[in-house]
Amino acid sequence: MLHALGLPHSLTPALYRRRVGRSGEQRVRELLARRIRERIPAAYLTGVTWFAGVRIEVDARVLIPRSPIAELIERRFTPWIEPHQVRRVLDLGTGSGCIAIACARALPHARVDAVDISDDALEVARRNVRRHRLAGRVRLIRSDHFSALGGATYDIIVANPPYVGARELARLPPEYRHEPRVALAAGRSGLDSVQIILAQAVRHLRPRGLLIVEVGNSERAVRRRWRRLPFVWLEFERGGGGVFLLTREQLQAH
Repeated sequence: MLHALGLPHSLTPALYRRRVGRSGEQRVRELLARRIRERIPAAYLTGVTWFAGVRIEVDARVLIPRSPIAELIERRFTPWIEPHQVRRVLDLGTGSGCIAIACARALPHARVDAVDISDDALEVARRNVRRHRLAGRVRLIRSDHFSALGGATYDIIVANPPYVGARELARLPPEYRHEPRVALAAGRSGLDSVQIILAQAVRHLRPRGLLIVEVGNSERAVRRRWRRLPFVWLEFERGGGGVFLLTREQLQAH
């Protein structure tokens, strides 16, 4: 409603006292009708969403930002690392660029590499990076996982990769059909991308560096597949889960 009426998201008492004209009411009704009839996610209807307090433009070329990792970024990755020591961050599977942008804002001394295999996604990310005037600190790279990074190393690698298995993908609500399949589907078990990340991340982490990966509903499958890895499964005050943390040393040891 606020988007359709061109109103700010301040939610002040004065806002609720405003009267809505006939044309404004019609715009609201049209958006609601499309949301119901076409099952289009609200963020695609408005073209805007928020992640870690940052305004992000989105469309059907990118996944809608909804990761609980936002809460970790807002805390500047404490207590797992000293924020002022972070100089390089890798956002693997950047999509709209939301994680890369939020990291750059939370860690002002860090440079961020934002990687995606999709040219379409990188185009959206580029627009968001420019909007937030971070082109000098956020570098966009087309890469299949780590393939285009050479020997680059990072203090933190954050990944929100595809992690939906074939069976779960077939059962997802219609809203998900509007999102890019490449950002969701990860093979039969949902572990195709996670397997690459766990195998290769150690070569791109600096000493005491962190690997943080969201695997969502595939958490149980990850636990079964890699029983010996000492995952730390993060908890979030605002809900969400399926995010693990490992250090470079833990990856090396296993």
